[in-house]
Amino acid sequence: MSQSKYVLAIDNGTQSIRALVFDDCGNVVAKSKVDIEAYYSSQPGWAEQEADYYWQSLGLACQNLWVQGVVTPEQINGVSLTTQRYTMINLDEDKKPLRPAIVWMDQRKASIEKPLPGIWGFLIKALGLNNLISELRAKARDNWVSQNQPDIWAKTKHYVSLSAFLTYKLTEQLKDSTGSTMGYLPYDYRQQRWAKKSDLKWKLLKASRDMMPELVSPSDELGRICQQASMVTGLPVGLKLIAAASDKACEVLGAGGIAPHIGCLSYGTTATINTATKKYVETIPFIPPYSAAMPKLYNTEMMVYRGFWMVSWFKNEFAQAEQRKAKELGIETEALFDELLNQVPAGSMGLMMQPYWSPGVRQPGPEGKGALIGFGDVHKRAHVYRAILEGLAYELRSGKEQIEKRSGTKITRLRVSGGGSQSDAAMQLTADIFGMAAERPHTFEASGLGAAINCFVGLGIHPSYEIAIDKMTRVGDVFKPHLPTVQLYDRLYKEVYRKMYKRMQPLYRSIREITGYPKR
Repeated sequence: MSQSKYVLAIDNGTQSIRALVFDDCGNVVAKSKVDIEAYYSSQPGWAEQEADYYWQSLGLACQNLWVQGVVTPEQINGVSLTTQRYTMINLDEDKKPLRPAIVWMDQRKASIEKPLPGIWGFLIKALGLNNLISELRAKARDNWVSQNQPDIWAKTKHYVSLSAFLTYKLTEQLKDSTGSTMGYLPYDYRQQRWAKKSDLKWKLLKASRDMMPELVSPSDELGRICQQASMVTGLPVGLKLIAAASDKACEVLGAGGIAPHIGCLSYGTTATINTATKKYVETIPFIPPYSAAMPKLYNTEMMVYRGFWMVSWFKNEFAQAEQRKAKELGIETEALFDELLNQVPAGSMGLMMQPYWSPGVRQPGPEGKGALIGFGDVHKRAHVYRAILEGLAYELRSGKEQIEKRSGTKITRLRVSGGGSQSDAAMQLTADIFGMAAERPHTFEASGLGAAINCFVGLGIHPSYEIAIDKMTRVGDVFKPHLPTVQLYDRLYKEVYRKMYKRMQPLYRSIREITGYPKR
């Protein structure tokens, strides 16, 4: 019997960094987790974090892993890295951070005073894309930095994502994966490369081509662990760093979602539904699909921007009792939330939540706000909690229907991963709202597993993605829908939820106009 091979997958999410050792059968052999502060905010709507804080936390996660004594650094065959998306860093010519990283949740906007001149401006207006283009220009962090911190921008020689920054710290190579490249960047999503010089994006953004890192495909080599990184992490010098992808893309891969009929739900800080497809499909017109964690595949994503972040909000604002009990028991607070869910019947006795806590471009629109409707004196905090989860599931069901409509492919299987998938009650709720079985992958570390699959394929230990996925992914628990509950949720979804935003939109616009929030 051959001995198992091991790789290290580093997963830098929004609220923690995890160092995960996987074997070639997809099992977590050893794990270390370091909680991190998601961001700090010096002004309303800002979300920033020190770039070196991520690097120090990564080193600590790795060192804590070796202390456990389950595996040694010398047993690791290769390393892969997956990170949160669109957290951007300005580097100087020595590749040192010039300012804090702007975290993906940041809501600041650049000032857009006038449309583009000339033929581009004419075409944008003719195609009805003024609002979309204005939002892109406003939300691009490079545009904001160049406007508001011109001294910083003048010193910026490299403008990179968190994944590229950590890759540099690990290897001294400024490279990134196509699977990690997204957000308001000059990226050609269709061709999965930086846009050509003639592309409109270069005119909309302040970043230039020479500021961008070199891109490689998932499973290609990014570099090798350098001397300084070895001292910080304990990893051997010369160990290969293999390109993976963003945490969401890796989560889809780790859940075994490599075909368009498999819908992959992620109950993470951002809640998403994704499929993987060879076909370029814009699920919302003019909004491109992201590059997947497999070369030449796309993820047709629909998202709820601050998805399970709402659970963190609920915990902080309403769950002090559970926090105290969890501390006494030495467990995570969220582990006690199933008790709250089970106190309340399906439908939360008429309490309905619309989970638009942040405005969007198309879905929701720029006026987008959240809403809780249907309150009565019967409702308590448990009803609010269940309504939050039901609202997220309703919105993701809506995303599923949009993906099916735009792609022409029916989603027939449902995989659910992310922190929220650890709740059996949340899994059952999902099965009932979608009216189909909800499958949970065998490990909760689906994004780390996806990165490990990239690593094993890149090292040639598994000769293809198909073989790697067959050997390393499998379905764990399956939650089947309960017919009477399905019927209840179906009516609430069709007769209430689908109509909420359209009915509330004029009111949201008035609120925005009167209060100035969300900012234009």
